Amino acid sequence: MNALGIAYAVLFYAAMAILVVGLGVKIRAYARTPAPLKIPTTPAPTTRSGVALRMAREVLFFESLFKSNKWTWGLGLMFHGALALVLMRHLRYFQEPVWTPVTWVQFAGTYAGFAMVAGLAGLWARRFLVDRVRYISTPSDHLHLALLLAIGLSGLGMRFVAHTDIVAVKAYMLGLMRLSIQPLPADPALLVHLALVALLMIVFPISKLLHAPGVFFSPTRNQADDPREARHLAGWAAALDK
Repeated sequence: MNALGIAYAVLFYAAMAILVVGLGVKIRAYARTPAPLKIPTTPAPTTRSGVALRMAREVLFFESLFKSNKWTWGLGLMFHGALALVLMRHLRYFQEPVWTPVTWVQFAGTYAGFAMVAGLAGLWARRFLVDRVRYISTPSDHLHLALLLAIGLSGLGMRFVAHTDIVAVKAYMLGLMRLSIQPLPADPALLVHLALVALLMIVFPISKLLHAPGVFFSPTRNQADDPREARHLAGWAAALDK
């Protein structure tokens, strides 16, 4: 155990607490927000199973974005797909022994980092080059993209330029999970990367990145188009209707 390891342990424990509590509070607020109107975006499914299928297509393939703008859809799918592979690859730092599916994605996850950075760069360039998008972009939009891009670039830097002691890093991460803090390598690139990840965890619950859980609570997506078959009432309206 060293002072650096303790400091980063405190940072990550605090960041995890903020992330979990913040997400819980936001998801609770989403779930409690009244939806008094039947407003599914048409053409919409008329059954619950159809809604589930539509939501799956939206979450996995960004169906509505594909219909709206092919360039944005391609860049978004590139980023999110690569991010999923990168996150799966990083699971090896939190497992002992490592699950077989995680070992299968190690090679793809390594080079998915380039696709993730390319997708982010394209999405950020879009906020400068497309007039209508530049007009509605706020400083926080740019800061979020810059943070994600910095995390990706610092990770690629450690993988291909300035290597770090991954054995010690894994021991440290496993120690965090087991409440047994281990020494953390004093590698500047690693420290920057971990600090940026902790910062992302802290700002996630108060950022636009909450579209990740928020999409499941969108009435335009999670409602069936059945206003003639069933009367739609929000919870609070149903109580008053008795």
